[in-house]
Amino acid sequence: MKLEEHAAKSVVLRPAGAPIGNARLCASPEEVAEAVRAIGPAVVKAQVPSGKRGKAGGIKVAETPEEGAEVASKILGMTIGGDVVERVLVEEKAAIAREFYAAVLIDVANRSPLVLFSTEGGMDIEEVALDRPDAIRRHVVDVLEGFGEPEARAMLRGLELGSAEAGVVDILAKLYRIFRERDTELVEINPLAELKDGRVVALDCKFVGDDASRDLQPEIAAAATPDKQTELERRGAEVGLKFIQLDGDVGVLANGAGLTMTTMDVINHAGGRPANFLEIGGEAYTKAETALDLVLSNPGVKSLVVNFCGAFARTDVMAEGVVKAWETLKPSVPVFFSIHGTGEDEAVALVRDRLGLEPYDLMEDAVKAAVEAAQ
Repeated sequence: MKLEEHAAKSVVLRPAGAPIGNARLCASPEEVAEAVRAIGPAVVKAQVPSGKRGKAGGIKVAETPEEGAEVASKILGMTIGGDVVERVLVEEKAAIAREFYAAVLIDVANRSPLVLFSTEGGMDIEEVALDRPDAIRRHVVDVLEGFGEPEARAMLRGLELGSAEAGVVDILAKLYRIFRERDTELVEINPLAELKDGRVVALDCKFVGDDASRDLQPEIAAAATPDKQTELERRGAEVGLKFIQLDGDVGVLANGAGLTMTTMDVINHAGGRPANFLEIGGEAYTKAETALDLVLSNPGVKSLVVNFCGAFARTDVMAEGVVKAWETLKPSVPVFFSIHGTGEDEAVALVRDRLGLEPYDLMEDAVKAAVEAAQ
């Protein structure tokens, strides 16, 4: 779940007590002119879930209502990162003294939350990490101990933030609380600005929430930017299948997300390109015909790998669904099976007898055959 800046500020930062500027969300040059008239000199910012809006020309200053309408007419309708700008955020122009960077995200390597802070705010943090890694402070959080103001102060020691330190400490503690309470994958403020009047204010905010927490975080789910989907992805979503269309030529059907991703990795390792992500584990095997049709409706598919590994789930039950679907749809692309686990003997016999195909003993061999067939 990705939130645009205006939603991240109003739905996430403001309820947490984090300081944000006076702003209005607008959808037309006339609304922008009125907003600038009410707020005063302002920054007009494109609202899309993509980054680097400023480099794309999606952030401009407007000193007057007339200038606001003019810049809005240029920003609205732009395409940034594949997203069309339909709304802009008009926010009071800040008198900035210093810019910082602050974020909390998941540290995959340590399997823990990670708090980041840098005095190099307003810049591409990836570039800062490459060019000046010492400019970024990192704190790997022990979830049992948590992260609050004492840890934030220790993290900032020696940076000479002066009067801004109290505000930064407060923000870092609030960001970690947001991270834990809002099922967050990433919450980032860049820039976090110290203003000339001494306030520390979030001038931007990026928020990514865990898709699996939609039911737990209904407010965030309602405010999230809808995912861009292909027609096939929309068809899959309508019937409860998580289908992701890719630009490869080897289709994939497997049970379980982990096995599906492993199969995709092996396809890449064998020199091929997977055409989709689609797992039919759990009850999804009952939708085998729909799943198979989705995979084969991708015009780039030239071969198919069916990879089943059963523990509690029986591979013969899953294979029955796919074989029935194959007999109904009668596709012409070559298919290569790999079947292991509970019900393996029955599943192999089913594929052999009904489709006249011999499943491979090794998944790697099935994948290699599919990659070769697609070339």
